[in-house]
Amino acid sequence: MSSTVATTETPTTKRGFARRDRESLYDGSGGLDFVGHRKTWYSITLGLIVVAILAMFIRGFNMGIDFEGGTKLTMPAGDLVATEVEETFVEATGVTPELTQIVGAGDARTLEINSAHLSQEQIDAARQAIFDTYHPQDHNGEPSADAIGDSTVSESWGSTITNRMLLAMVVFLLAASVYVAVRLQRAMALAAMGALLVDAILIMGIYALFALEITPAMIIGFLTVLTFSLYDTVIVFDKVKENTSGVLDSRRSTYAEEANLAVNQTVMRSISTSVISALPIIALMIVAVWMLGVGTLKDLALIQLIGVIQGVISSLFLATPMLVSLVNRRQEHKDHNAAVEAFRSRGQVEEVEEEPVEEKKRHVATPIRPVEDTGASSTSTWRPNA
Repeated sequence: MSSTVATTETPTTKRGFARRDRESLYDGSGGLDFVGHRKTWYSITLGLIVVAILAMFIRGFNMGIDFEGGTKLTMPAGDLVATEVEETFVEATGVTPELTQIVGAGDARTLEINSAHLSQEQIDAARQAIFDTYHPQDHNGEPSADAIGDSTVSESWGSTITNRMLLAMVVFLLAASVYVAVRLQRAMALAAMGALLVDAILIMGIYALFALEITPAMIIGFLTVLTFSLYDTVIVFDKVKENTSGVLDSRRSTYAEEANLAVNQTVMRSISTSVISALPIIALMIVAVWMLGVGTLKDLALIQLIGVIQGVISSLFLATPMLVSLVNRRQEHKDHNAAVEAFRSRGQVEEVEEEPVEEKKRHVATPIRPVEDTGASSTSTWRPNA
């Protein structure tokens, strides 16, 4: 006859379980299955890549004047309305600007007008028309035409900047792949560069989808965040290399399981590093962009914030699963995975076939009652239970 003991989970025990779950994330024993769900991550990533590529081909990129050439007018925003100033600009020049926006906050608000390349006569006409209509004030609070600044970049200079940007990106990717291959393993280099390429496609897709302006500051930040993503991936791969050393010599675990353990052991480090990196970027956006209205810093801060988030996601959910997929294609790892599975199956069978403890107890010698005196010996005897 068996009895069932009912257990009641009190709020205290629930808090204890939650505390242990949080602690498991820090000591690496959480057992989150990053690698086991790699097909799910691949499907999500593929969908995002399709959206990013469509955005790049359909919407295109909003290139700054440093790349395409053009003219930019800037002035203190004050109480100006961007659409009204744009209408005045069009009437004076006959050119519709590509972008008219107000950046910054408070007294640092600045109105920017980006258009195709204008002649000096058109620039002078636009400045005079805007001044006569809105009377923008200079830093001394006096109405002045000098408060309206202008800058022009030729198309040839923009083409040169674009070519140098592409060259810098190619050199960076080649140098990064060589470093990872020498530092770790060839499969790790392929996985790291694959994840890095996905990062680049998704980030550029975001810029195309939301028509964010691409400027030299954005390109500098772009290369910076790719480096950060690669750094985080190398940290995870270094732990994978440590865990999987000699994995083929044992049937205790597979390469995928040891790699997944490595991700669990580094997940909090990756998240903490990303949060710490994001804090000064957010501070930069609040102070330099929202309060002071420095457009260059806005471009730099925005790409870094996007890249930091994308980098930590790819290093955890994409780079290591890609590595496991590449390694599992090798015959020795296929054989090892089969050997581990066979070993575990055999162990489970042996555990099931093993005689239960309660059954064993029935074969233990047990006392029987004394035999009544019938002329034979009445001494109590012990006999084995049949």
